[in-house]
Amino acid sequence: MRTLIIQLVLIAATGAIVWRFLSGVGQRSQAVRRIALLVFGVLAVASILFPETWTMAANFIGVGRGTDLILYMLVVAFFSFMATTFKRSRDADIRYTKLARRLALDEAVPPSVHRATTAVELPSDVTDDREDDAPGKV
Repeated sequence: MRTLIIQLVLIAATGAIVWRFLSGVGQRSQAVRRIALLVFGVLAVASILFPETWTMAANFIGVGRGTDLILYMLVVAFFSFMATTFKRSRDADIRYTKLARRLALDEAVPPSVHRATTAVELPSDVTDDREDDAPGKV
């Protein structure tokens, strides 16, 4: 009876996780991700109901125990998650950099306007001195 209760709790938790990911409003989930999630949910429920299946699969493959096989599969899944997350993060960084550059260029003050607003009127005696000191003048 104790095993049945834990099985029901684990199946309910797995179902809640799958439902949360599939029923999200406004999510841009790809079809492959949804199918993979459904497969994961089915495998999780099957693993809960028939735990000896993993041991038989592990023995068939040559791994000692079913728990070891599950651990190996989770390590591979974790590394694939890390790789895709890193790639997605890198792509987002590139997009943000391009966006920031585009905004900087769009909001920049044109050079002609910038020179006109920052130019300072120099007194005529300073202007004359600068012309006399200019290179090439004799």
